[in-house]
Amino acid sequence: MGSLKVEDVLRMVGGVGKTSYTNNSRLQKAVLIRARPSLEENLRDLYSTQLPQCVKIAELGSSSGPNALTVLSDIITVTDMCYRDKNHPAPDLKVFLNDLPGNDFNTIFRSLPSFFRDLEEEKGRNLGACFISGTPGSFYGRLFPKNFLHFVHSSYSLHWLSEVPKGLVGNNEAEAMKSNICVTKGVPLITKAYQEQFGDDFTLFLRSRAEEIVSGGRMVLTIKGSTEAEDDMWDIQLLGMALMDMVAEGLIQEEKFRKFYIPFHAPTAADVRKLIEAEGSFTLCRLETFTVNWDVQAETLDLHTKAKFMAGTYRAVAEPLLITNFGESVVEELFDRFIGRIEKEMAMMKYEYLSLVISMIRKKQ
Repeated sequence: MGSLKVEDVLRMVGGVGKTSYTNNSRLQKAVLIRARPSLEENLRDLYSTQLPQCVKIAELGSSSGPNALTVLSDIITVTDMCYRDKNHPAPDLKVFLNDLPGNDFNTIFRSLPSFFRDLEEEKGRNLGACFISGTPGSFYGRLFPKNFLHFVHSSYSLHWLSEVPKGLVGNNEAEAMKSNICVTKGVPLITKAYQEQFGDDFTLFLRSRAEEIVSGGRMVLTIKGSTEAEDDMWDIQLLGMALMDMVAEGLIQEEKFRKFYIPFHAPTAADVRKLIEAEGSFTLCRLETFTVNWDVQAETLDLHTKAKFMAGTYRAVAEPLLITNFGESVVEELFDRFIGRIEKEMAMMKYEYLSLVISMIRKKQ
């Protein structure tokens, strides 16, 4: 990444085009659906102890597609049910959609009128008012006033790091051992750098949210996980292999490849638990895992179409980073090669994504 800041270049592909995140986020939606019971349980537990007249909610890493509104619909449904069960007037909801400044917030905002129309048709007019606004900025730092939020949710965002792990770019030893663009088995220097960067980032995230969430407030996070620290990130490694093929053919400069690392880390459940306990502001309620197939929602398609589906998912989240580092001219060729590598791998193996669902309560202050 060189001297560029990740927050200046990391964003999903905006709009509603063929390669947009809006049209290539079915994997993330499948993860949301699997984690839904934890979201609903934590909301019910929250409302068992407090019934605010105005519930303040933050969706961190909302991106530009429809998934953030899927979560919001679930939150509205559970909130309405809990307040009705207690014969309490429906509350107002103030929802803050957060992502980095380069995010295409307008795509979400343009979909809000139809979202509210559908909600009214489904649930009637007796819901409380819902106010939605955007909050651009990095969640690795403060975003809201102190003691402000009642509920925080984030799905498939916190595995993105605030920066490329410190000490890798320009490190001759790391570059000499580098064989891919992420954590790789047998290269402990790179593995350790990614672990430490995630630890620093996640701790800062927890400290920031501890300032903003009221006592007894809830937080539910879903992130991509690993079973061990040096787990091969097979999906990102396939992309790295496609890049290396292009380096070998002189289509990409080797120096650019040597300096490029994906700012992405999938931690183990043990690492996450240790970091939460060390930071100390939250009580860990549950830390659960589940898996989804890497061809989720594409199981009935032929192998090549499945590979295109998966490559599209990665293109929607990684294209801006790749263009920044290697230029726009290589993107089509790179993803054609990526599709080919995925197809070969799918013919031999069936992989799954491991996800961690973490639910926490803010301790009394």
